[in-house]
Amino acid sequence: MALVIRLKKTGRTNHQSFRLVVTDKRTPRDGKYLEMIGWYSPLEKKAEKSLFIKADRVEFWLSKGAQLSEKAKSLVKRSAPEIIKSLNEKKRLKPKKKPKQKAKK
Repeated sequence: MALVIRLKKTGRTNHQSFRLVVTDKRTPRDGKYLEMIGWYSPLEKKAEKSLFIKADRVEFWLSKGAQLSEKAKSLVKRSAPEIIKSLNEKKRLKPKKKPKQKAKK
């Protein structure tokens, strides 16, 4: 199963809010999800009420192979930048695959 951490749209017309959820990549945007790991309310004026993310659960799901969508990545970066830094470190330190050499005859 290809897991992705993305935003699920909730709220009402002209007053959207979003949930940060872990779901299968093939499910619809507002379909079933495995776990809700945060929420985002862009219309909220107070900063502490506009964004909430469970950083430990984000790390857990990333360790299980989940991918972050672009919007989810920017929200996680705002809330818990150390997670994004550790992801970038892992990518940078990952050894590059060498092309296979053909056998000599």
